[in-house]
Amino acid sequence: MKRQLWSWLRMLGGLGILLVLLWHLGSGAFLDGLRRIDAGTLLAGLGIGVLTTVCSAWRWCLVARGLGLRLPLGRAVADYYRALFLNAALPGGVLGDVNRAVRHGRATGDVGRGVRAVVLERVAGQLVLLAAGTVALAARPSPVRTALGRALGTPAAAAVGAAVAAAVLAVVLLGRARGRRTGAGGWPGGRPRAALAGVRRAGALWSGVAALSLVVLAGYVATFLLAARVAGVRAPVADLVPLVLLALSAMALPLNVGGWGPREGVAAWAFGVAGLGAGQGLATAVVYGALVLAASLPGAGVLLGRVRWVRVGQALGRVRHVGSAARSPQLQLEERVLAQHGPAHRRP
Repeated sequence: MKRQLWSWLRMLGGLGILLVLLWHLGSGAFLDGLRRIDAGTLLAGLGIGVLTTVCSAWRWCLVARGLGLRLPLGRAVADYYRALFLNAALPGGVLGDVNRAVRHGRATGDVGRGVRAVVLERVAGQLVLLAAGTVALAARPSPVRTALGRALGTPAAAAVGAAVAAAVLAVVLLGRARGRRTGAGGWPGGRPRAALAGVRRAGALWSGVAALSLVVLAGYVATFLLAARVAGVRAPVADLVPLVLLALSAMALPLNVGGWGPREGVAAWAFGVAGLGAGQGLATAVVYGALVLAASLPGAGVLLGRVRWVRVGQALGRVRHVGSAARSPQLQLEERVLAQHGPAHRRP
């Protein structure tokens, strides 16, 4: 019951943001950018989507390997495409990730580690995005940085930050307590040398995860910049990148409908504060959402292909069942006799 209520609140929150934007900026900001999308733009978005999806799936493979799970890259790419399509087509924006986590966990016999692999893979991407956004905002003076600093200095923002820090501290303390109860504390592996080897392996693993996350982030930023040009924004790229990273960071907020809502709201706010116009920011975010949806369409093919194979398997199972039931009692008796005495005792 609580889970269903939370899902409804998330969806209503995203819809509420979109309705407020529609009320303040009108429908023109939603429709003008969509009218400018042509076949070349869709192909460009699809090509960038291939790069980001393959790198994201590769990152998932590395994280799964670090947790001791086997995940071939080809299967990871197919599952990631299906997850992207489900995230874009269904409310909430995370149901596709839940699906790939559970499927991989069941395939490897450990649903818990399968879920942790997906969570860590997504968290790694968000951390790289947060770090890149912080550096971009700090490196270039902008009205957005000043406005954001004032917003983060409010008591409400301080309370939210304190709550997040307390939650992280609680998770760390609970993990240590569980390790002491299970005897997992101390050096991993029992010896300092083994622990150092594990640290080196983990360092190489997470270096690869960070590098792939940077490539994925570069693909997302390129898609957003493409959307800005399609929407008619002519500002320099250096001025747009901090705004783009801020809008991408908003997608992590759990109030959206298939990814829509906070991204459009933050883009409209950031572009408005930067003097580019809130309507331009909303149009850019809308075009970006359309390009992301188009880039996820190969996932629909993966999903339909799996449904078709499942139906074929079910049909073959029914054929085998009917064929077995259609055999005559005499034939079944002869088969049992042959199984017991061999073909030499069979009479004509």
